Amino acid sequence: MEFTIKIGGERLDKAIKNQETEISRTRLQKLIKEEKVKVNGKIEKNSYIVKIGDKISIEEEEPEEIELEPQEIPLDIIYEDNDIIVINKPKGLVVHPGNGNPDHTLVNAVMARCKGSLSGIGGKIRPGIVHRLDKDTSGLIIVAKNDKAHIGLSEQLKNKEIKKTYIALVRGNIQENEATIQMPIGRSTKDRKKMAVTKKGKEAITHFKVLKRYGKYTLLEVKIETGRTHQIRVHMAEIGHPVVGDMVYSNGKNEFGVEGQMLHAKQLEFKHPITQKEIKLIAPLPKYFEEILGQLETVL
Repeated sequence: MEFTIKIGGERLDKAIKNQETEISRTRLQKLIKEEKVKVNGKIEKNSYIVKIGDKISIEEEEPEEIELEPQEIPLDIIYEDNDIIVINKPKGLVVHPGNGNPDHTLVNAVMARCKGSLSGIGGKIRPGIVHRLDKDTSGLIIVAKNDKAHIGLSEQLKNKEIKKTYIALVRGNIQENEATIQMPIGRSTKDRKKMAVTKKGKEAITHFKVLKRYGKYTLLEVKIETGRTHQIRVHMAEIGHPVVGDMVYSNGKNEFGVEGQMLHAKQLEFKHPITQKEIKLIAPLPKYFEEILGQLETVL
């Protein structure tokens, strides 16, 4: 991988991270320490302050061998071809293995479906995964079947060219018909497992439009310009309207007994990474979501 620095005055790892968002800071620091990163053809330490025009080259790591076991888990497939597969993920399904979730994830299911034909860029536990959805967020997620498709989709994400539309049921009666929340999000200093609005966080922009008001609840259409971890949940909680059922950013209590946020990734618009064809996909609301909206209709 090679590119030219556009903004100077930053430490090496931070400067690279700002331009190549798909590489984690931890991985970057490891690559720099192992002398796999060069600046203008020379090896530099992480303390090096970059200058505009510096040419950065990163020695690519070979994708780790996928050791996960394919598992036959039913998938709601919205779109599939030789390069990508788009799935309507149910609430409760974890996207990839991690602490506490060694298997029975979306990745295990997709491996069984695609017979091991997935992009290796994400490493051994995230084969094909271009973007993620929280465990209890349902809806559309794209998986890449090969590296070329993965790179094309990652570029679109980086350039904010993939348009994501969510449906959320939040607590409280929102007065504005539509609004934009622009508050930086970063790791919470009080609880490292949570995200929070913080001055030192990264830019986060969320647009919402009211679809319907139900007295104590409001149904929203939400679009995000940035893809920060838990962005919609954090932003809505910050303005006093947490997503119904969110066990992390509110007390989780609701008259419906829902556990896990009522947040659904309804629509994706993007260019096919190989053919460049415009694609627009829609996933219907989950049955439980529709049933709760039906209950709210009866009390209006």
